[in-house]
Formats: sequence, C-alpha cells, structure tokens
Amino acid sequence: MKVTAKRKRSDSAAAAVAAVQAVSLGPLQPPAHVTLRPGDRPFWEAIMLARARDTWTDSDLATAASLARSQADIERLQAEVDLEGFTIPSGNGTHIVNPKHKLLETLTRRAVSLSRVLHVHAEATVGRSRDAGKALANERQASLPLEDEDDLIPRLRVVS
Repeated sequence: MKVTAKRKRSDSAAAAVAAVQAVSLGPLQPPAHVTLRPGDRPFWEAIMLARARDTWTDSDLATAASLARSQADIERLQAEVDLEGFTIPSGNGTHIVNPKHKLLETLTRRAVSLSRVLHVHAEATVGRSRDAGKALANERQASLPLEDEDDLIPRLRVVS
C-alpha cells in the first residue's frame, strides 16, 4: 500500500498557485545542522532551483549541501590548477602531474553521483538526450538563412 500523498497534476490551477507561492518564498535554506561557506551559496541556489520546492526533504537538503560544497571546491581547485599548470616541479626539479588533478577528478565524480541521487542531473531536469537533440536540431534549423526571405515576414535576427 502506498503511503505517500498523491501529487497534484502539474497542469492544474492548484499546481500553478503552489508554484507562485513557492517562488514568493525564495530559495530553500539549508537545515540548521548544515553549514555552507559563502562560496557554496551560488551552487546551493542553483541546485535548489533544479527541483520544485515541495519535493525537497531534509535529507535531500543535507545531500544538496554536500553537492554545493563539492561544486564550489571544484571551481576553487580548477582556478588553482589554471594558475599552477597541469604539471608542477617536484622536489628534485623534475615535473610531475599536479596532485590537484586527482582531487578534481574525485570531486567531479562525487558531484556527478550526488546529482544523480538528488535527481538534479540533466536528464532529470531537461529530459532525455534524444529529446534535447531534437530541440537542438530545431534551434539549428531556425538559425539557417531562409531562401525566400521576405521583408514583410518578421524573422529572428542574431545580433553580433
């Protein structure tokens, strides 16, 4: 027997009202027992926008905080690697692979895993890749110049 409450249809008036109320409340805050650093905040807010407000549980929020911290650490480490380079001199003068690469790889794998657990990865938020491919094909088709261009028919123009 299913014990969770039945969700409202996403195309109902009640769902529209709930969406407006959720937006007016602003982004969810982390639970009191979870600490975010200032640099984690932009990632936290992006993660919170990836799912409807009423779908987050306290456990999800704690996991989302770990994802936000991981993403912030990835950005910080990547900036350091960009400055230091892919290789660094070792104690004896030879060049070795920057050890921060291993940390970046570990953090990236963690972020991918946490994104899947939270269902905030691309397939969950955008849809299947074949559907995204169709959308991209539509955009490419729309960007092609038309053979029978008529000044009386409004067209989208790309401003460079």
